[in-house]
Amino acid sequence: MSKKIFIIEDDANILYAMQAKFSIEGFRVEVDNGTGEREEVLNKIRVFMPDFIVMDLVLPKMDGKELLRAIKADEHVSDPYIFVFSDFSDEDDRTRRERTGADYFLIKEKFIVKQ
Repeated sequence: MSKKIFIIEDDANILYAMQAKFSIEGFRVEVDNGTGEREEVLNKIRVFMPDFIVMDLVLPKMDGKELLRAIKADEHVSDPYIFVFSDFSDEDDRTRRERTGADYFLIKEKFIVKQ
């Protein structure tokens, strides 16, 4: 059975690029563009039960840090690895990761090729 990954990202180009890449690599992928309410996203995660979550912290309608804490605290979510993929500088990414409860903290600038 393939691993499942849930992606929460409001930038459509990044969202669909990650969706395509992970799908090609054999993951089952669900996505959310971060424009809904926190409870909607939590319900999607509960139903999908991902092994991994990749999420931005800066979302249009919700605070990503609050969403992350809600995911971690939800007894119906099976403790997925959480990768925060955000625009913050890496000066204190370790401190941010520890404060948010994310397993990994990745800086978008390091992964996105500028044209």
